[in-house]
Amino acid sequence: MFLKNSRASLLRFALFFALLAGGFSIMAQQKEPSVPRVDLIVIDGGINPAVDDFIRESIARARSKGARALIIQLDTPGGLLTSTRSIVKDILGAPVPVIVYVAPSGAGAGSAGVFITLAAHIAAMAPGTNIGAAHPVAGGGQEVKGVMGEKIENFTASFSEAIAEKRGRNTEWAIQAVRRSVSITEKEALKKNVIDIVAKDVDDLLRQAEGKKVDLDGRDQVLSFADARVERFEMGLKQKILNTLSDPNIAYLLLMAGILGLYMEFSHPGVIFPGVAGGICLLLALTSFQILPINYAGLLLMLLGIALLIGEAFLPSFGVLGIGGAISLGLGSLLLFDTESSDLVVDRSIIFTAVGTLSALMLLLGYLVFKSQKRKPTLGLEGLLGEIGEVKAALNPTGKIFVHGEYWNAEGDGEIGAGEKVRVVGVEGMTLKVRRLSEHRGES
Repeated sequence: MFLKNSRASLLRFALFFALLAGGFSIMAQQKEPSVPRVDLIVIDGGINPAVDDFIRESIARARSKGARALIIQLDTPGGLLTSTRSIVKDILGAPVPVIVYVAPSGAGAGSAGVFITLAAHIAAMAPGTNIGAAHPVAGGGQEVKGVMGEKIENFTASFSEAIAEKRGRNTEWAIQAVRRSVSITEKEALKKNVIDIVAKDVDDLLRQAEGKKVDLDGRDQVLSFADARVERFEMGLKQKILNTLSDPNIAYLLLMAGILGLYMEFSHPGVIFPGVAGGICLLLALTSFQILPINYAGLLLMLLGIALLIGEAFLPSFGVLGIGGAISLGLGSLLLFDTESSDLVVDRSIIFTAVGTLSALMLLLGYLVFKSQKRKPTLGLEGLLGEIGEVKAALNPTGKIFVHGEYWNAEGDGEIGAGEKVRVVGVEGMTLKVRRLSEHRGES
């Protein structure tokens, strides 16, 4: 009986302590202070699908983690119109306040960056920054002419106007930024109601944004950042790789390296390394082309140029094919990317350097191949033709001569004494046909 009571008491004590520990745990969780947080991401470079994915992911994370706002620190020369439209759509419909901050000093929001900045709930710039120049351009950077140019300009201008009107910003300036490529400093932008804040750093930005009212999905929300800690997030590995491959300069260099590597492998089978490296570069270039807008006329011109340069290497045309190939390759490079839907272009210095280097290497290889085909054989029986030897056993008409470091049976067209010099003029089986050297006028 005593044992039963002891067991019951122990069970009651164990249950009591378990409930007590659980209660303390719940109380500790309830009393744990919730620190306000603001997410920060940095966009430094062209606007592309990787940046679009990164911003969309950051907005979703900020909402799920209860962040007070998402700050996008921006410095961009422009980018793909399709990615820009997607980013603007995400920002306009974001469930958390999005602050676009053009920074640091010296940074700019060019072209696509104008639309992204205008779409933000709070638009801010650092001292010494600029915004504007959103006029659409064609491949090579020139203005799009004709009906197509007018259509693109009208669409882009209306796109900019709609964003500015949605956020209550200067619609007239938004239109002029597209139609006239207007670009202004942060002071002018603040004065013209293009942005809301000029802040020297993120802390200053949050301090000035405190208490501002924003339209968040149809409802007003007052921003509060008191004691908020800023947490910075980076792109994931996949996004970083896609972001790198989305650079038209990188894509172009990968294409040229791939072509050169495969050409060297095909012209010198068995080297292996150029073929492997060229194949990898070419596959990476093709991955870039899935992201970037390609002008297929430019790509075909490049392929034609490569074909002509290869033709010059194997079918020498005294430079006609080579010069035509270099011109075709250069024109194709300038037209490779379709910049009617983006602001991404390959730097012309890279194009001229790459085209010149590739053309020079292919023409040099072609010259070496041509020269080797025309060169007099130096090995085998053919290599003995024209060589000068010395008679070791008198030829009458046959005997022995010493030529090319070897003794050979030889046959002359007359009697030739030992010690005389002879020239090899033919080969018959393993016997050399020779003539007395003195019989060839001017020979020495």
